[in-house]
Formats: sequence, C-alpha cells, structure tokens
Amino acid sequence: MAAAEAAKNTVEQFTAASNVAFKEGVEKSLAALNEANSYSKKNLEAVVASATASAKGAEALGAQAMAFSKAMFDTNVTAAKSLAGAKSVQEVVELQTAFAKSALETYMTEFGKMSDTVSSSVKESMKPLNERVTAVVEKFQAVR
Repeated sequence: MAAAEAAKNTVEQFTAASNVAFKEGVEKSLAALNEANSYSKKNLEAVVASATASAKGAEALGAQAMAFSKAMFDTNVTAAKSLAGAKSVQEVVELQTAFAKSALETYMTEFGKMSDTVSSSVKESMKPLNERVTAVVEKFQAVR
C-alpha cells in the first residue's frame, strides 16, 4: 500500500513538473515568435523607408537633369545666335572658345551637384537598412 502511494506521488510530481516545463516552453516559444514578428515588421518598415528615400533621390536627380538640359538648350541657342552674328572668322573662333570654356565649366559644376545628390540619396536610402542591421547585430551579441 505504501509502495503504491509512493508511486502515485512520484507520478503526480512528474506530471506536474512536465506540465510546468511544457507551459514554460510554450511561453518562451511564443515570446520568441512575437519578437521575430516584431523584427520582421521593423525590417519591412526599413525597406519601405529605404525605397521611399531612393525614389525621392531619383526624383531630385531627374529634376536636376531636366533643369540642366533646359539651361544648356537655352545656352546653345544663344551661342548659335552669337556665332551667326559674327563678323569675322576671328570673332567666330573667340566666341566658340568662350562658349566651349563656359560649357565645360557649367558641365563640371552640374556634374558635381548631381554627384552630391546621388551620394546623399544613397546615404539616405541605406540609413534605415543600416539601422536594422545594427539592431540585429546588437541583439545577437546580447544573446551570446
């Protein structure tokens, strides 16, 4: 009788311990799943923010290119009128040289502006992604 009672108590203790361990395991798994979902959501938000920044950068670069093209067209028309009104070959050479020098300087200045726009666009596009990578690395390091 005592042996049966001891076996019964042992089985009850084992069952209770198993239930507690199972419950804790399920709770830890659910917490990890919720955390993973949170990271996934934040990662998706970072991708959207990056794409938005890229689109804004492309839009700004497109606007710059259009403005530059229009300005160059106007400059070319003005230069052509000046060349047409030249009274000598010497004047044509001088006008053409001045135009070429001015066009090259304008091009180099505009190229610098566009390079700055591309550079800042890339930085802004990568910022949200870099922040997520940093957060994930910090999380993994904290777990270790």
